[in-house]
Amino acid sequence: MKELELKYGCNPNQKPSKIYCNDGELPIQVLNGKPGYINFLDAFNGWQLVKELKKATGLPSATSFKHVSPAGAAVGLPLSEVEAKIYWVDDLGELSPLACAYARARGADRMSSYGDFISLSDVCDVSTAKIIKREFSDGIIAPGYEPEALEILKEKKKGSYAIIQIDPDYEPNPIEHKEVFGITFEQGRNELNIDKDFLSNIVTENKEVPELAKIDMIISLITLKYTQSNSVCFVKGGQAIGIGAGQQSRIHCTRLAGSKADNWFLRQSPQVLNLPFIEGMKRAERDNAIDLYIGEDYMDVLSDGAWQKIFTEQPPVFTKEEKEAWLAKNSDVTLGSDAFFPFSDNIERAFRSGVKYIAQPGGSIRDQDVIDACNKHGIAMCFTGIRLFHH
Repeated sequence: MKELELKYGCNPNQKPSKIYCNDGELPIQVLNGKPGYINFLDAFNGWQLVKELKKATGLPSATSFKHVSPAGAAVGLPLSEVEAKIYWVDDLGELSPLACAYARARGADRMSSYGDFISLSDVCDVSTAKIIKREFSDGIIAPGYEPEALEILKEKKKGSYAIIQIDPDYEPNPIEHKEVFGITFEQGRNELNIDKDFLSNIVTENKEVPELAKIDMIISLITLKYTQSNSVCFVKGGQAIGIGAGQQSRIHCTRLAGSKADNWFLRQSPQVLNLPFIEGMKRAERDNAIDLYIGEDYMDVLSDGAWQKIFTEQPPVFTKEEKEAWLAKNSDVTLGSDAFFPFSDNIERAFRSGVKYIAQPGGSIRDQDVIDACNKHGIAMCFTGIRLFHH
């Protein structure tokens, strides 16, 4: 198959629409459903991300994409009891490493992952398919599917769930093209190999970066390689916990990603874990309620007439002081940036979300200010020397 006709492009008025290869055949098979233009953009970016994560770490990897940026990305490390609970998979028993990777990727920012397109580095197994089956998702790309897993996925969305199989050995042309306003842009593909050797230039007084932190650095940088710029990525324990994408200002990226990382950690607090939800609430409704409860609009779910629709009893307010006390317990977080930090305010904001390790290109005229801020807080930071813009 050299080309595939699509229903429409980014919007219904953008017709005709198709994907095709100039040389050779498309490296995919559509096993179910009818993926759209944006689905394929998410699928191909996501596939590159998880393929590189698997190569760099040796661990099964997954990502949850929305609108051409990842909402979450992770490798297949085991889940703690608390993580399994906040990702709504604690009732599924023992999970495969690939299933753990997707549970983490989906669970990092469940609000943003709603209606995601999934990419998996390995053959989709039954354990992973069971998680996907009950989440609202547009589709999936993987190098293969176990027969039972494929049948589980085909039942989603009344049989219309988009399922794509990609040839894992496919290698694209090293020169890529993009057309904007009738004008063709050409560049070499970003074939940068990100591994532990990439992290050798530690420029701060603290030069201690443990192995797990190195894995987290790799996750942050590979995730950023396929995130719309400007972007920063907070990572902890083998998964992205906050991604700030597409902001014009670096500090706004850091604030956005930091607030998402804070929300991820707040969801693990006793105040949230013990929320008395009424029986039968859907996961998305619980996610929305939690997001409101831990945010500034908490009265939207705690006021009379509102809480009765969500909880069996009215929960207490999660006060600002309680939230600050809980967030102060977060530590050993890694932060990656796709370009240099122009000011030390990014470091101050990152430190408030538990950041202890940073990977960024360096190259700012204020690099020393940034290094000094890291030294003040005992943060270890490496300069990679390579920018990771993605558009």
